[in-house]
Amino acid sequence: MEKERWGSRIGVILAVAGSAVGLGNFLRFPGQAAMNGGGAFLLPYFISLLVLGIPLCWAEWTMGRYAGVRGFNSAPGVFTVIWRHPLAKYLGGIALIVPLVIYMYYVLIESWCLAYALNYATGDLMREAGQGEYQKFFDEHVGMAENGAALVKDGGQWVVVLAATFLFNFVLIYRGVAKGIETFCRVAMPLMLVLALIVLVRVLTLDPHPDHPDQSVLNGLGFMWNPQPEKLASPGTWLAASGQIFFSLSVGFGIIINYASYLSQKDDVVLSGLTSSSMNEFFEVCLGGLITIPAAFVFIGVVQPEFLQSSFKLGFVALPNVFASMWGGQLFGFLWFLMLFIAAITSSVSMLQPVIAFLEEGFGLKRHASAAILGLISALGSGFVLYFSKDLVALDTFDFWVSTVLIFVLAMVQAFLYGWVLGIDRGQEEAHRGAHIRIPRFVQYMLKYVVPVYLLAIFIGFCWQDLPSRDIEKFQTDSSHMATDRDQRLSGHLLALLKANDVAPPDEHTVVADPNRPGEWRIKDANGRTTHVLVRDGGQLSVRQHKAGKVEGILASDAALMSVLFIVAVLVFLMLLIHIAGRRWKAQGRFDNLDALPEVQR
Repeated sequence: MEKERWGSRIGVILAVAGSAVGLGNFLRFPGQAAMNGGGAFLLPYFISLLVLGIPLCWAEWTMGRYAGVRGFNSAPGVFTVIWRHPLAKYLGGIALIVPLVIYMYYVLIESWCLAYALNYATGDLMREAGQGEYQKFFDEHVGMAENGAALVKDGGQWVVVLAATFLFNFVLIYRGVAKGIETFCRVAMPLMLVLALIVLVRVLTLDPHPDHPDQSVLNGLGFMWNPQPEKLASPGTWLAASGQIFFSLSVGFGIIINYASYLSQKDDVVLSGLTSSSMNEFFEVCLGGLITIPAAFVFIGVVQPEFLQSSFKLGFVALPNVFASMWGGQLFGFLWFLMLFIAAITSSVSMLQPVIAFLEEGFGLKRHASAAILGLISALGSGFVLYFSKDLVALDTFDFWVSTVLIFVLAMVQAFLYGWVLGIDRGQEEAHRGAHIRIPRFVQYMLKYVVPVYLLAIFIGFCWQDLPSRDIEKFQTDSSHMATDRDQRLSGHLLALLKANDVAPPDEHTVVADPNRPGEWRIKDANGRTTHVLVRDGGQLSVRQHKAGKVEGILASDAALMSVLFIVAVLVFLMLLIHIAGRRWKAQGRFDNLDALPEVQR
């Protein structure tokens, strides 16, 4: 089978940058920055970029090319080339399931962007939704109210948009690395830049709100970027900054290591890695950071936390309200969502290539057969997420357990393989083959010692914040307000007291005594989920807000539990394929003479 290669250096740089530049640059980053210190957020952000992001990118580029010149392009093969241990190929399975499962729901969001762009082009969205109705339009569009509702919205017309988006991705991946992905990214990346600059110019020339002259672009930029130094003392700020760098650069996605495997020994992985990372930062900080929040600020004032915490609400609810209020809103709304669609598709097409590479080299399949198998698997996953649309539970579950947990696990595996198996001396030597610039020596020591510890700390922080449930005390009052153990509604007096202390129970609620904890009651919403906890201790009543962890969320939701089981089933299936492929490689003697290659210098 003829080995694939990139057509040019700029082609691979644009392809890697395209895999990194996505919806997170324009939606997630602005929200994270605004919530976590504004300008002060940039300090931990750029520290994470220099300590974690760029070094790990260089490690992935180096390991990918190192194994690629020895005939392996998929993560199970790459990891086995680096570490001749039976476990290595199974660790590579994480680098297959991460991009595959992310694609399953990412292509869904990608189709939303295209559907919104088409609706802006025809004017239907602005006519149907109207001012202030974009939340309802989004909820109906994605089937938020009920499982399967998205399938019948508008007679299922928007499902056609999803199918077209799905097909377009596979046309690109079917054409291969050079003719498909590279050719598309060479056009898409400059086009995305032009569209982003057009929208940016329009945002920076917005007039202040006529009724609120303080809602100007300048004050919007201040809301986004004025530093809040006190936020630097919060561990959450540093955790958010590290996580943003991690997701933004596609570190731990299993994509860079696959893309780099198609390079030759004369290609410069150091400069290429640095250039692609720099392009991503330009799109994120210089474009995403100057468009989204300032535009929303001009028209709706201080952006509410619920918009900042949810990329969907920020992108699909807040900004359409902005476009509805500005001159030329229909045109700029179309350009904005078209840009988001292009950004999304340059990322999604990269998620398919790692699994395609494995099917080709693991089983000797032709590209059309590999694409057909991958299409079936990914279509099942996308259909699963599409059907379980109520409150986007399946999408959120996939996103957390794969795009958060497994990505960190994969990054720790790659840091271990580079720093402790390949070794920093051999890694330094391999990285500098064909390089026009040199990696400072201290970076190698960071990759061996600092990066693994940093990754482990971030991973533990994520688990501590998101896995367990916790009750956060809001205030205390006289326990006489809670006089009975019977199931009941909150009394008018206690309800007013809670609201006076910024504690807002659901309108439809019940108060249920905990049979296992005397003196403790749980306030539950209409769906039976605990929102607050009341604890009587002597003469005091403690009012606590209940924050449900991911484990509780899974056990409380059938859709979430089935989503986790679906991920496990896909992982088991991939591991079985890897086991079979490993036996084939061993029978073929694929790893027997790799050390004899002239490129290898001990």
